Amino acid sequence: MKASPIAWFTLVVVFLVAEVQVSMAVTCSPVQLSACVSAITSSTPPSNLCCSKIKEQKPCLCQYLKNPNLKKFVDSPNARRVASTCGTPFPSSLVWSHLT
Repeated sequence: MKASPIAWFTLVVVFLVAEVQVSMAVTCSPVQLSACVSAITSSTPPSNLCCSKIKEQKPCLCQYLKNPNLKKFVDSPNARRVASTCGTPFPSSLVWSHLT
């Protein structure tokens, strides 16, 4: 599946708009996950940079899942596959729905 330029642009804009600060230790910035876009939107394996960014942004996933614009990307089957491939456990939506 090949993403259109409009889809890429929309994804980047959503990431930029949704930037939030969770704690002093981690700055939550969905744009940091842009290294994972090709792996999430296709069957391409995640790069080492993608995996390091997912691990870095792991404390922020709850915030991303609360954002309806980000949830459709972060909670997609491909995003879960990428996180799993990177060794970053990803809880089920059911767990997240109880946190919101």
